[in-house]
Amino acid sequence: LEDRVPLLKKVIYQQKLGSQWERIERLCKIAKAFAQEAGLKEEEITLTERSAFLCKADLTTQMVGEFPELQGVAGTYYARLNQEPEAVAAAIEEQYLPKFSGDKLPATNIGTALALADRLDTLVGIFGIDQAPTGSKDPFSLRRAAIGVLRILIEKQLPLNLVVLLEQALLGYVGKIDDLPKTFKQVMAFINSRYRAMYEDQGVSVDTIMAVQALQPQVPMDFDHRIKAVQAFRDLPPAKQLAEANKRVANILAKAEGEIASQIQTAYLQEPAEKALYQAVQTAAQSIEPHQHTDNANYTQILQSLATLQQPLDDFFEQVMVNSEDANLKANRLALLKKVRGLFLTVADISELQL
Repeated sequence: LEDRVPLLKKVIYQQKLGSQWERIERLCKIAKAFAQEAGLKEEEITLTERSAFLCKADLTTQMVGEFPELQGVAGTYYARLNQEPEAVAAAIEEQYLPKFSGDKLPATNIGTALALADRLDTLVGIFGIDQAPTGSKDPFSLRRAAIGVLRILIEKQLPLNLVVLLEQALLGYVGKIDDLPKTFKQVMAFINSRYRAMYEDQGVSVDTIMAVQALQPQVPMDFDHRIKAVQAFRDLPPAKQLAEANKRVANILAKAEGEIASQIQTAYLQEPAEKALYQAVQTAAQSIEPHQHTDNANYTQILQSLATLQQPLDDFFEQVMVNSEDANLKANRLALLKKVRGLFLTVADISELQL
């Protein structure tokens, strides 16, 4: 199989992006970087590079020439016949997974790194030469590639940052793509736009997706955890009133002139309702603290804790005039609302919910 790799110099990947050989050179670097990012052992990283080196060699065989759907499958059999390590043989087939909506994902760590590298290299390259999908036309299956990336990262629970992965993929195109920052923005926006299609297929409501997208999380696994938390929050009795209160808070803060203070001055808390809200906010902030700062934040628990703010917030709006004529009182009340808003924004923008 490895003797066939140099033949890839004569196989065009895409006219402007060169040959499959050039692609292999990129994939070796990208897959290795992804394997390192995922914390694989040194031995697995070496096998990842080997898999990337061999992964397109079967494109030069008569078998795949005759039956294109066997790409990857043929390579796996050849690799086994060549006594390549089983991890390498398996990865050659797994690079193409998932092939379609609902298809199985790569089972091995090395296959996962290769599948991510293959898709992100395609996305960066094709966007870099201005061949983004238009309407129903998507000749390079970029929508499927983007959803494949999201599914792999989410379903395999990999806490990898999309920005970091994309930056690695872009390194392979230095000197080949004119505007790398523009390509980065376009691919990032394109992948983020796939969340909606993916979650709508799962029956998640559009406003739930928008509430999470408002925060632009960069780790797909984290995005998924937030989606699940907002879905659970929707079923809580205070959800509707809290969503409306968040809209009101967001509007008040948007209309406020100048910088809103981050610190609340207790000396300027006068009305019983604003004192009660301040106390409720302090309590809620303390109760969510342990759930915020881990790689695996408990967003469901955070929103359940914040649900306790519903009554104090309703009382505040009923009994307190935010835009007081006293500048100090007004500034302090805005700071209090900013704190409320900030607590909810640790998970999602609840004001987007239509309950």
